[in-house]
Amino acid sequence: MSEQTRKSFHAEIDEISDLIVQLAARAGDAVARATEALLRYDLMEAQQIIDDDDAIDVAALEVEERCQSLLALQQPMAGDLRQILAAMWITAELERTGGLACNICKGARRMFPAELPPKLRGLISEMSEEAIRLIRLSVDSYSERDAGLASALDDIDDRLDSLHRVFVRNLLEVSRSKDLDVQPAMQLALIARYYERIGDHAVNVSDRVRYMVSGVMPWRDKMTRHPTREESVVQDLPPGPAEMSPNGEDKAD
Repeated sequence: MSEQTRKSFHAEIDEISDLIVQLAARAGDAVARATEALLRYDLMEAQQIIDDDDAIDVAALEVEERCQSLLALQQPMAGDLRQILAAMWITAELERTGGLACNICKGARRMFPAELPPKLRGLISEMSEEAIRLIRLSVDSYSERDAGLASALDDIDDRLDSLHRVFVRNLLEVSRSKDLDVQPAMQLALIARYYERIGDHAVNVSDRVRYMVSGVMPWRDKMTRHPTREESVVQDLPPGPAEMSPNGEDKAD
C-alpha cells in the first residue's frame, strides 16, 4: 500500500468510525425513547420509533457497503483488516440494538392498556438506563481504541443481568397476586429480555474492539464445547438404577 493510498485508507476508516459512533447514538436514543413510550403508554411515539428504525438500517447498510468497498479495493492486512472486520461486526450489533428498541415498542402496543405496577416501572427505568450506559461505554471503547475499557464491559454488564433477574422475580410475584393479566405479564417478560439482550450486544461490541486492538478473539473463551459423538450417545441413554427414584421415575435435578 503506497503512502498516498494508506492516507486515503485511514481517512476512510476515520469516516467509518464517525458513522459508527453516530449509529450508536441513534441506537441508544431509540432505546431511551422506547422506554419513555412504554412507561407513558404513548402508542403514537411507539409507532414513530418503529418507523424511525429504517434510518438505523440504512445507516448500518452504508457502513457495511463502505467496508466492503475498502476490502475489495485496498486489500488490507493485519491491523487494517481487523479494523474493517470489527467495523462490520459492530455495525451489525448496533443495528440489532435498534431492532430490540422496536421490539420494546411492539410489546408496549400489545400490552396496552394494562397498568404497570410502580415497582416494575422503576425496574424498567433502571434496566433502560443501564442498557444505554453499556451502549455508550462500548462505543467509547471503540472510538478510543481502549481495550481496557472493552475488557471491563463483561463485568459491568453483570448489573443489567442482576436487574433482569430481579424484574423477573417481581413480575412473577405480581402475576401470582393477580395484579396483572397473563398477556401483559408475558409481554413484560419479553421486554425485560430485550433490555438484557441490548446489554449483550454492547458486550459483543466490546469483544470486537478487543479483537481489533490486540488481534485476540476473546469470544472464543465464551464458546461452549460441543459434545463429542460418544458424549452425545451417553447423554441419550436412559438413566441407570442409581439415577432412578424408588418408583422408577427419573430423579429431578
